[in-house]
Amino acid sequence: RFDHQTKHLHLILIRRTVLLEIPYTVMTDRILSICCTIHCYYHGEVEGHSGSEVSLSTCTGLRGLISLEHKVYILEPTEEGNTHRLYRGEHLKLTQGTCGHGHNISYPTQMTNTTGAVFSSHSRRHKRDAHSSTKHVELIIVADNREYQKQGKDVEKVKQRLAEIANYVDKFYRSLNIRVALVGLEVWSDGDKCSITQDPFTSLHEFLDWRKLKLLPQRPHDNAQLISGVYFQGTTIGMAPIMSMCTAEQSGGIVMDHSDNPLGAAVTLAHELGHNFGMNHDTPERGCGCRATVDRGGCIMTPSTGYPFPTVFSTCSKKDLAASLEKGVGMCLFNMPEVKVLYGGQKCGNGYVEEGEQCDCGDECLNPCCNASTCTLKQEAVCAHGQCCEDCQLKPAGTPCRESSNSCDLPEFCTGADPHCPANVYLHDGNACQGVDGHCYNGICQTHEQQCITLWGQGAKPAPGICFERVNSAGDPYGNCGKDAKGSFAKCEARDAKCGKMQCQGGANRPVIGTNAVSIETNIPLQEGGRILCRGTHVYLGDDMPDPGLVLTGTKCGENMMCINRQCQNISVLGVHDCSAKCSGHGVCNNNMNCHCESLWAPPFCDKAGFGGSMDSGPMRPTDSSGVTVGILVAFLCLLCVGIIVCIKRKTLLSLFFNHKNNTIEKLSFHMIVLPCEQATTLSQLKNIFSKISSKNFRI
Repeated sequence: RFDHQTKHLHLILIRRTVLLEIPYTVMTDRILSICCTIHCYYHGEVEGHSGSEVSLSTCTGLRGLISLEHKVYILEPTEEGNTHRLYRGEHLKLTQGTCGHGHNISYPTQMTNTTGAVFSSHSRRHKRDAHSSTKHVELIIVADNREYQKQGKDVEKVKQRLAEIANYVDKFYRSLNIRVALVGLEVWSDGDKCSITQDPFTSLHEFLDWRKLKLLPQRPHDNAQLISGVYFQGTTIGMAPIMSMCTAEQSGGIVMDHSDNPLGAAVTLAHELGHNFGMNHDTPERGCGCRATVDRGGCIMTPSTGYPFPTVFSTCSKKDLAASLEKGVGMCLFNMPEVKVLYGGQKCGNGYVEEGEQCDCGDECLNPCCNASTCTLKQEAVCAHGQCCEDCQLKPAGTPCRESSNSCDLPEFCTGADPHCPANVYLHDGNACQGVDGHCYNGICQTHEQQCITLWGQGAKPAPGICFERVNSAGDPYGNCGKDAKGSFAKCEARDAKCGKMQCQGGANRPVIGTNAVSIETNIPLQEGGRILCRGTHVYLGDDMPDPGLVLTGTKCGENMMCINRQCQNISVLGVHDCSAKCSGHGVCNNNMNCHCESLWAPPFCDKAGFGGSMDSGPMRPTDSSGVTVGILVAFLCLLCVGIIVCIKRKTLLSLFFNHKNNTIEKLSFHMIVLPCEQATTLSQLKNIFSKISSKNFRI
């Protein structure tokens, strides 16, 4: 309870146990430890105030934010530690900073938008409602050496600060049906593992390279963010590539820890994570709706951050997110992180099924299948949670539980043994899509055609190859293959021209991707006379976002060729042919290098009869054998009837058997072999009868 403006405020808090999923690891240069500290992170509301929100930690006193009556308050312990202060958010000391918004844009090498293709409306696959499904981001936060020094070289203090940041970020994203689960922390206590300098561009490039080559293979995750104690040049306090969530190359960002209160870095991290999700800045010309006015901080994706700080997302951010999800961004987020032992230890009633529990429906349980007090299933119940659990029973194997979202995604089915839908899988990078016009990359079908439509609207199409070759050989802001490590525009080699700036024809009069995009038109004379009009784009975005006018990674640039790292490379480097070869011509290869078989074939190699699907997705159709059983019974009854008829009519059958020799049987003299009727009831016995008959001598 708190006293505020002569009022008593009662806070209703719920312990947030999904903050850290196990194995929760804290890594330093000297130690790798599995942590099980006391859980001290809470979300909640103010009693009697609808729409209020609370996010607190009790690790070292009470610290957090309270959103009440359209105002934000900060709660934190005093320096003495025995009292607390509560003050308005605008009084929080924050460094005024930006996301690098400006016209002098400089991007690190290979910082390309790896997603964003618009999918054909003619796709035959049924698309799931990606926006309504809860997404789970498995996040790793890294603290660089300067941040470690800034926190007094105290690993525990750094760890607590990063966990508080994650708690805030999860609170911000819950309104978007996204949960942010911190799966690991890394503290660079002995020195930085990659170059982190005051130049935010090169620092981001270095961090993302280190993540791909070192961190990701060691500790699988969806996204990684660096919290840095370095003060970046200019006004930039954070940077991240746009529409890059779940990609190995770019799913991450860097954040400057610019405030004494961890809330400042949390707001910036939420902003950069928004860019990873495909959210653009809330610029005035976009006309974004924000329930927090500018004098109260505005919304999270505002280009600059000061005080008061933003804690909510705008209507533009929600639209950007929905559009990105429809395009296939975030393919790794639809499976819930595996929960074995939650941070802080096990507890019946936290809403997560842990070791020794059959179910867990939370403190306010409405689940008819689960005993809330004991976390055990009720009598006759087999399950209580999951997409493959219905009326307390498992759904049959082969029941669809997650439809494919696009032409590069694969559906998942219930296994009949697990109440949860299998993890999301999609086609292996390099598989053909949209006929043969594109290749799949990170679960998305990338083509020049769809990118032109994204930039210029319906009616746009790729320009002839000469446009790409001439324009992108210039190595200037309007024609290039990205930037090199020094920040200079790189010229495209002729073979890589279709991996540089996108060149289109037709469509709208100006780019349709935003008011900060301008048209760059080039007329190229032809030897035979006439000219070709090539239309490119130049977009003025923030320094933290790459140029959306560049061809997307994974785009087809020739027969069996794909744009990778701004170069046109053969898809064989992805291993798609080797993987598909083991599927026996009856399946395709998924992103786990396993065969996804057609409905009549069985995994793992689609070389035997079965029920389709893969080792990852579950069977494509019901696996019960009732139809086979019925068929066997019908066949047996038919043979039984034949056997009975043979026993009753055996003389007549023998007469008919020899009728072709003589229309009138004058004499039939042979030794008849007769089996008891009750023994002549199977097909093998009938064959035996006629075999013995034919071996005798007949006189007619």
